[in-house]
Amino acid sequence: MNKRKKETELVTGKLYDFVLFNFLVKDKKNAEEVINAGRGFVIPGIIASEFDDIHAGARRVKEIKEVAELVSIGLGGGGNPEFAGRVVEIAALSNPGHINQPFERSSFARGYLEGIGNPQLVNALVVPSGHVGCIKLYSGLEMKVEDFVEMAKAMGIESVKFMPLKGITHLDELVYLTKIAAKNGLRGIEPAGGINHTNIKRVINAVKDIDIEFFMPHIFGSTIDKESGRTIPAEVKKILLALEGKPC
Repeated sequence: MNKRKKETELVTGKLYDFVLFNFLVKDKKNAEEVINAGRGFVIPGIIASEFDDIHAGARRVKEIKEVAELVSIGLGGGGNPEFAGRVVEIAALSNPGHINQPFERSSFARGYLEGIGNPQLVNALVVPSGHVGCIKLYSGLEMKVEDFVEMAKAMGIESVKFMPLKGITHLDELVYLTKIAAKNGLRGIEPAGGINHTNIKRVINAVKDIDIEFFMPHIFGSTIDKESGRTIPAEVKKILLALEGKPC
């Protein structure tokens, strides 16, 4: 695999010099468990949709940051843009390091947080179009990948979240987006949706020769205990073992 760009203060150590994983965590203890199971190649996350009280969300982030270099604040609700403002409010109080936003709100969020002295790595959520070479915005507007990436770069966006991947259904679209993003200097690509131990190796192998700083699968449903809401460390280990081609 190609040697990636030098790490910056915004991104922690990476598997194969470019792979990170995002897993949701319930609390500080769960974060410790998941980070250990993921051998440190993990950015633990929370979702804003679970916090009607933004102060409670900020407290959770600060608690998790006692054991994690970065915390990611997601939207929740399948990437519901209604929670974009809540993400920013929690981030303003807690300095997580990484936040998720719909593309249409990403530049504002980045500028606002920088303006209050709390800069974050902000991703921009887009949706598969079903056609290689095109993406859709959450609003439904379809764009050529090249036009989208050029616009994102001009707006200062550093990373693109691609969701829902639906396992490997939209893998060819993801690969094309990753190539164009890397070519134009975007730092990261973050796929989400249906990624698990049965397909993680295929997903990573599809982009392993693309020289991008970080590639961060968001892996949720397959690793979370439905009753407790906690991410299961054994399921996290299974992801890494499958990626290495070892028995799970």
